Amino acid sequence: MSKLRVSELTKVFGSRPKHALELMKQGRSRAEILEATGQLLAVAEVDLEIEEGELFVIMGLSGSGKSTVIRMLNRLIEPTAGTVELDGEHIDELDPAALRSVRQRKLSMVFQHFALFPHRTVGENAAYGLKVQGVEEDERRTRALEALETVGLGDRVDAYPNELSGGMQQRVGLARGLATKADIMLMDEPFSALDPLIRRDMQDLLATLQSELSRTIVFITHDLNEAMRLGDRICVLKDGRVVQVGTGPEIIANPADDYVADFVSDVDRSRVLTAEQTMRAVRRTFSPGDKPRTVLDWLDEQEFSGAYVVDRDKRILGVARDDRLASGLRSGATSIADLLTQDYATARHDTPLADLAGMAANSTVPIAVTDDTGQLFGVVPRARLLAALSSEEVEVDA
Repeated sequence: MSKLRVSELTKVFGSRPKHALELMKQGRSRAEILEATGQLLAVAEVDLEIEEGELFVIMGLSGSGKSTVIRMLNRLIEPTAGTVELDGEHIDELDPAALRSVRQRKLSMVFQHFALFPHRTVGENAAYGLKVQGVEEDERRTRALEALETVGLGDRVDAYPNELSGGMQQRVGLARGLATKADIMLMDEPFSALDPLIRRDMQDLLATLQSELSRTIVFITHDLNEAMRLGDRICVLKDGRVVQVGTGPEIIANPADDYVADFVSDVDRSRVLTAEQTMRAVRRTFSPGDKPRTVLDWLDEQEFSGAYVVDRDKRILGVARDDRLASGLRSGATSIADLLTQDYATARHDTPLADLAGMAANSTVPIAVTDDTGQLFGVVPRARLLAALSSEEVEVDA
């Protein structure tokens, strides 16, 4: 079961939502509904399933409905229609007391503009969610200090917000969310108010924390590169509706429509696409007992300069290169075992294309894509890499 499930979540701003909902069911657009009723269809029938430990990004342009969606998840904004389930519990059906309890125990929120109390110390701000939960003072301070140390501010526990930079203040906001140990962190454009360098640092920090803590995070942004960098999966919204949900590489490689294609056209593909998206199956490998003439004839037929040689478990032993094979034939070699070179490059399935470019320039054979044991399960030829980097669909059979 998904950690968080959203079904047909809808929000109409205005005094006559029923009329707007009727028009929505008829397939009318946001603009048509606004003109006909004066009601704003902010979010329309959003369906999402977010898994435990996932960093799920909701993104779109200004006015796409992304902030409205995240505020409906904890009912800071009441949905007009639809359901929100957390661990199978319908948040949309809770009475005020039960909703407060869920917010305190299971949901924490990090806002764009820090939302720190200027008259409270950094430690008190970080502990505020725990105070609301009724946690004892000693435990509050201990957990707040642990969270502040996690975000690199353990030495500023007694400082006040106005003594910190913008990036440090946002770290306090993040620490407050971490201190409660809530099941889900809701982050509404938390880094958009920061300057680019600090924003990059905060992205690095969040990525590091997520790799260590595996929290369930719903992250709102209008920045595509930020979404691609952080998100396990990304939901693209337009006019309150879901256009596409997928991983960053999936969305880049297969945009759902022209809107998404245009939206992602300027993204740095080299940092998003990985070896897995560009690799192909290995055409042929050889074993160390194969004859030099057999391998050399195959290389000549394929117009290749070299081929991978593997053991029984498909772990790479080296490369049989045409010049070494020819030399071996002249000296009477009967197998390729002693003719192998180690001039090849390896990458993991998640290695970004940016890191592959330098490897490809100096490699006789395609880049080998291997697992942690060194087993070969694909290759990235130079032509496929160049096609992917040039924004062309990878059709090259090379």
